[in-house]
Amino acid sequence: MSRGFPLSLPTNSLRVQGVLRPALQRVTGEERPGVREDVCGIIGFEFVEMSSRKSKSNNLIHTECLSQVQRILRERFCHQSSHSNLFGVQVQYKHLIELLKRTAIHGESNSVLIIGPRGSGKTMGSFAENLSFLLEALKKGDRTSSCPVIFVLDEFDLFAHHKNQTLLYNLFDISQSAQTPIAVIGLTCRLDILELLEKRVKSRFSHRQIHLMNSFGFPQYVKIFKEQLSLPAEFPDKLFAEKWNENVQCLSEDRSVREVLQKYFNVSKNLRSLHMLLMLALNRVTASHTFITAADLIEANQLCSMDSKANIVHGLSVLEICLIIAMKHLNDIYEEEPFNFQMVYNEFQKFVQRKAHSVYNFEKPVVMKAFEHLQQLELIKPMERTSVNSQREYQLMKLLLDNTQIMNALQKYPNCPTDVRQWATSSLSWL
Repeated sequence: MSRGFPLSLPTNSLRVQGVLRPALQRVTGEERPGVREDVCGIIGFEFVEMSSRKSKSNNLIHTECLSQVQRILRERFCHQSSHSNLFGVQVQYKHLIELLKRTAIHGESNSVLIIGPRGSGKTMGSFAENLSFLLEALKKGDRTSSCPVIFVLDEFDLFAHHKNQTLLYNLFDISQSAQTPIAVIGLTCRLDILELLEKRVKSRFSHRQIHLMNSFGFPQYVKIFKEQLSLPAEFPDKLFAEKWNENVQCLSEDRSVREVLQKYFNVSKNLRSLHMLLMLALNRVTASHTFITAADLIEANQLCSMDSKANIVHGLSVLEICLIIAMKHLNDIYEEEPFNFQMVYNEFQKFVQRKAHSVYNFEKPVVMKAFEHLQQLELIKPMERTSVNSQREYQLMKLLLDNTQIMNALQKYPNCPTDVRQWATSSLSWL
């Protein structure tokens, strides 16, 4: 008998009782001679009562149906489905499965590095660091009687930074000996990973590498978009599933939707960002908003591409906004050279004196407090580590916002004073 373990698990099919029945029944009738008004009134009352009951029943079934849609798609977007598709890496997946089979079934030790950008589908598990006892047990085993063991080293490059790389050396050494059959799988996004390995470790590594680089084009990306949003054939309400999938097809052909998808495709082909976009759009679906629309996807795209630092600016005080504008002017004048608090304060004072506004005339300690708050928010950062004896006013800092972020944030800043906005748009400081 062959030794090993199942490489895939059966998926649980969805079982939902009941289907959506027709919501309304047509009632037709003609006025017949001899029918009294009170009888007609009773018939009318019964019709309204029956319609109300059917409407409530229909809404309940409709809500349950949407709940099932959201559960199925959310599990798919969060990779909780046990049989999620692999897009663009089928060949690499087949190669990895063959290596694992040779370890699990035939007792052959192997080692391999899976290299790819974050979000490309490398992650398969985690590994504990304190494994000296396990290494000793592995060394005492043999290929004939020991059960195969698979080690998955996520963030493999971090293990390469450990002193002497002892763990990697021991694992690779076992994989090349006649001891317990093991497969060592390293996951990393570093293309230069082999350069990080010591000579003794590199000599025991098989030098197998599997690169996960999505090679599909935009038409395939749109197809993936449709597959990820479509309902499966076994969805209980066939009529609703058909309408849902027809709507998904229309979305994939919509010009504005394709522009959003093209943007995501150009930035990154990994599906993690696409799933986030679809998850936000799916959250818009309710009983009164049954299907995802192009507007939902556009709004989801705006949420995903929202600048977090620019959002922080929206919550700043007018004084803090003025300090950021002063820093912006210093960057323009001195071509991105570092600045200190005293320089920013002097620049701010020029604005106050030019406008002669008492509303902006803050005491210097108050301005320093606002400056420190900007540092706490990580909108500015020190150029070097703070010394105990150094004066805070003269510590060199760098602004972490560019001019575009500042101007976009000011456009959305609530009730921004006109003179402050004009100061920000001026090409030079108040000299």
